[in-house]
Amino acid sequence: MIVDLVVHPADIQDRDGAKLVLKKLGGCFPRLQKIWADGAYAGKLVDWAKEFGSWVLEIVKRSDDAKGFELLHHRWIVERTFAWLGRFRRLSKDYEALIETSEAMIRIAMIRLMIRRLAIS
Repeated sequence: MIVDLVVHPADIQDRDGAKLVLKKLGGCFPRLQKIWADGAYAGKLVDWAKEFGSWVLEIVKRSDDAKGFELLHHRWIVERTFAWLGRFRRLSKDYEALIETSEAMIRIAMIRLMIRRLAIS
C-alpha cells in the first residue's frame, strides 16, 4: 500500500518529484529509516534525503553483466503496485484535468484495494 503520493506535471524530473514526496513525508513517519529507489534517483538526491530526513536512500540497480529479465528485490513491489492501479479504468489513461483529482483517484483505488483485502480476511 502506498504511504503518500504526489502527482506532478511530466516536465518535472523524477529526482525533483521525489523531493516533493519526501518533503510531504517529513515528520509523518519517525520510524522510516530506509527508502529503496530506482537508478533514476541516484546522485544528489541520496545526500539530500540523508540531510533532510536522516533517511538512507538505497538505489536498487540490476547488475551490469545481466542479460534479459532480472528480478530485482524491492523494485518489483513498485511495479506490482502500478499494475494494481492500472486495473482501474479511471487510472488506465490520463483522463483528469486537475492534479488534485488524479491524486484523489489514486487514493480511492488504494482504499478500494485495502477494503477488498480486509473483506477477504
